[in-house]
Amino acid sequence: MGKVIFSISMSLDGFIAAPNDEPGRGLGEGGEVLHEWVHGGEWGSFAAKGIDAEVLGELVGEVGAIIVGRRMFDISGAWGGHSPGGLPCFVMTHRPPEEWVREGSPFTFVTDGVESALARARAVAGDRGVAIGGGADVGRQFLRAGLVDDLQIHLAPVLLGAGIRLFEIGSEQVRLRRTRVLESPFATHLRFEVAKD
Repeated sequence: MGKVIFSISMSLDGFIAAPNDEPGRGLGEGGEVLHEWVHGGEWGSFAAKGIDAEVLGELVGEVGAIIVGRRMFDISGAWGGHSPGGLPCFVMTHRPPEEWVREGSPFTFVTDGVESALARARAVAGDRGVAIGGGADVGRQFLRAGLVDDLQIHLAPVLLGAGIRLFEIGSEQVRLRRTRVLESPFATHLRFEVAKD
């Protein structure tokens, strides 16, 4: 069974999206800077380069399914009807959108919590890992439940000043062991093992 990996881009001041995120502007006003590492510095190119390409390729090669929250699903516009990275995608929600609950949908909606979402994702991922793709609330739920093995933060060299925080003030303490630090012009890629003891 593969690892559960929470991987997310974040600004230096702790935001995963800039203010005013909405459908068609999922990273908020000016938030694209958070994902420049994925685009090789040219937004929309999806042409990561050098270390960034290695980090992205490693993550995609390591996982066999992804779990996201309903807000991320809605903000992304359901990724145009294609699951992220072409992976089986499990969307945590209280109310599945009727238009996507159908035979052949690229999305599976899970209404009964993180453990159920993870069990379903692991069933299709096989020996590969499961990515927790966000948003922040879903990632925090998995961390609180002790279900994350690795935390990957792709730290963008920007102070956004406002937006959606990855970690809330007063969050529970989670001990981490740093396992890797890689740098590029667009991000510092931090990888941590979540301490289980």
